Amino acid sequence: MHDIQGKTVRLRLAESDDAAYIHSLRVNSALNEHLSAVTGDVEAQRAWLLSYKSREKAAQEYYFIIERSDTGQAIGTVRLYDFIGNKESFCWGSWILDENKTRYAAIESAMLVYEFAFKELGFKSCHFDVRKENIKVIAFHEKMGAQRLRESELDFFFSMNPESYNNFFNAKSKYLMGES
Repeated sequence: MHDIQGKTVRLRLAESDDAAYIHSLRVNSALNEHLSAVTGDVEAQRAWLLSYKSREKAAQEYYFIIERSDTGQAIGTVRLYDFIGNKESFCWGSWILDENKTRYAAIESAMLVYEFAFKELGFKSCHFDVRKENIKVIAFHEKMGAQRLRESELDFFFSMNPESYNNFFNAKSKYLMGES
């Protein structure tokens, strides 16, 4: 599979050699406040990545390293998983951006996820959850057109469809191409 190229960032598939970087993001208290707790060390992360590669090969999951286009420096992660039915829906998460991110890395990486999942893979919908206290990310997703469906004690549950994404893309395509 090819890298997914944006304007200032690209997504490339994670490899076992990325274990130390991924682990460093997941244990960084400044970055992991709204993520599931991490258990294990770098070697456990490497083992998880090795098992993930079989799911990637079967087109059941994709785990990406987000890199700066200008330097190739890793600046974060994002994962597509929990594929439902025959491309009915996918979930995305494990979305972390570090302090080396580009100015528009968040919006650009989110748009690249939707470009890949809706336009390349052909998914019909997206489902995901966000911790209730993660107010900035909730606002981000709602501005993109995600619909809040329900809530639990900890999370809000959202969906996004290609039509909503395309409306957002048509208004904000400058973040992936052209002038900003």
